[in-house]
Amino acid sequence: MLEVKSFTKKFKNIEAVSNISFTMKSGSIVGLLGPNGAGKSTTIKTIAGLLKKTAGEITIGGLPSKSIDAKKKFTYIPEVPELYDMLTVKEHLEFIANAYEVDDWEKKAEKLFKRYDLYDKQDKFGKELSKGMKQKVSICCGLLPEPDLYLFDEPMIGLDPKAIRETKIIFKELKEQGKTVFVSTHLLDSIENVCDRILVMKNGKIIADGDINSLKKQLGNNEHASLEEVFLEVTKDE
Repeated sequence: MLEVKSFTKKFKNIEAVSNISFTMKSGSIVGLLGPNGAGKSTTIKTIAGLLKKTAGEITIGGLPSKSIDAKKKFTYIPEVPELYDMLTVKEHLEFIANAYEVDDWEKKAEKLFKRYDLYDKQDKFGKELSKGMKQKVSICCGLLPEPDLYLFDEPMIGLDPKAIRETKIIFKELKEQGKTVFVSTHLLDSIENVCDRILVMKNGKIIADGDINSLKKQLGNNEHASLEEVFLEVTKDE
């Protein structure tokens, strides 16, 4: 579903991401972890086409990531929700529905509104919403087109516990539907029991890749180690 080959991204003389490669199969949930400045957001933004890669190749469903056909196959939910001040909550989803040519979008939107406690907020303008509400609307916009690949950049920030739980349930539902979920986060406890696979980045490179149990072996086969302990172990300075 997603293939990244020898991807490098430089900002002037700074190499934010250094020659990384990985693939993702359909029907998987993959977490992207790493300390601040590791290159996580740069990686996801480049896959989404918001940044221009310096070198390498990125394909989505076998198509160049920047092609129109590839863009129809994924949605991107940013770390900081960017809503239109003068569009209502419902109008945001109508905008996305028109852009992606979503059939029967109002029924789908209604279900999402109910899941994220936005049903009574449909007529509120973007500028009237709290950060948490904006994040919920952003997630709903990403879910509405029902694409093959979902790119989430720190989706849990600003969400209340109920919305976090609902998002985790949705991740699992997407997996059951054969969709691919790629989620960048530093809230480790929010994805520990969700992801099939973890990529850990540090200084622009992938330093660990595998399911949680295989990564725990890096702690001396400590099967009782938490994801937090694994993360701290593999990212510690030597």
